[in-house]
Amino acid sequence: MQTTVLIIEDNRDNYYLMQYLLENKGYKVLGADSGWLGLEMAIYNTPSIILLDIQLPEMDGYTVLRRLMSNPDLAGIPIVVVSSYAMTGNKEQALSAGATGYIEKPIDPLRFADQIESYLKA
Repeated sequence: MQTTVLIIEDNRDNYYLMQYLLENKGYKVLGADSGWLGLEMAIYNTPSIILLDIQLPEMDGYTVLRRLMSNPDLAGIPIVVVSSYAMTGNKEQALSAGATGYIEKPIDPLRFADQIESYLKA
C-alpha cells in the first residue's frame, strides 16, 4: 500500500517542492491550501502523515493541529510542522501543541524526504 502524505501549505512554490521530493521517493501526495481544506482532506483520506504550515489563511496551523489531534480517527497520525517560523521557542511551541516534529523552511531538498521517512518509522 502506498504511503499517503497530506501537505497543508498555502504557498504554491513550497508545496510543489515538497510534492516533487516526496513523489520521487514513491509517496502519494495530497495537498490543501487552507486549514479548513486540510482538515477536511485529513478526515476523508486518512493520510499516513500530515505536513502542516503554521501561517495559513482562515485558520492558523496551531488551530488545525489541535483539531486534528482532537479527532480520534486522526489522533495517531504523525503531524510534522514545516514552517518558516524560526524564532526562539517556535519549535518548542509546535511540539508542546502536539506536533510529532518540526522542520524549518527553507527545507533542505537533499534531506527532506529522509526526514519525513524518519517520522513515519518513529
